[in-house]
Amino acid sequence: MKYLVSLVILLSVGFLALNASQKENIGNNDNNAAGVAPKDTAGLETAILAGGCFWKMDACYQQLKGVKFVEVGYAGGDTKNPTYEQVGTRMTGHAETVKVVFDPKIVSYRDILDIFWHIHDPTRLNQEGNDMGNDYRSVIFYKSEAQKNTAIAVKDSFLRVGVYPIITTAVEPYKNFYRAEEYHQNYYNLHPDEPYTAGVVRHKVEIFQSLYKDKMKSKDKMK
Repeated sequence: MKYLVSLVILLSVGFLALNASQKENIGNNDNNAAGVAPKDTAGLETAILAGGCFWKMDACYQQLKGVKFVEVGYAGGDTKNPTYEQVGTRMTGHAETVKVVFDPKIVSYRDILDIFWHIHDPTRLNQEGNDMGNDYRSVIFYKSEAQKNTAIAVKDSFLRVGVYPIITTAVEPYKNFYRAEEYHQNYYNLHPDEPYTAGVVRHKVEIFQSLYKDKMKSKDKMK
């Protein structure tokens, strides 16, 4: 479903809208979540997560306090610089992934993971809703032993308290991340009324907003 939608947007105004959005969001504050990567990354950390459609993950994490930058891409496979169409063949090994750059003094990696397991379904292998295939699998790509240990601990806690009967989420070492095509970046905010966005992504965003009101940025920082 998403492939047809993407082709339509690509042939329309997606690129123009994105360029305008990026020009408005350049900077090193929270307002930059959908813009360009901050030049000064001192004290910042990065989470690399795959949990179904990356448009949904992108839209939720942009609204989180302490998040400085979010971009979507492909990770976990062997093909260098894959395209969306190549990843969609399920032959490259990549998953749709979100990169979240955040300030650990404001939001912890553990908080990032807590949100991760609440905004996607980790119980079905290689599937999120009607999106099926290994490109929609659930994975945490850890960048350090500390991230690995936290990921395992949080996963175990979700299982222990019975939040999910089973969790298929893999915890794997980070090996690559390739930024997705520009028309995928900030997709939800640029195309809120597109059918897939309105029917699927918005539902996940609403779940995030209902569960994490106290962790959301103020509205003026999300413009």
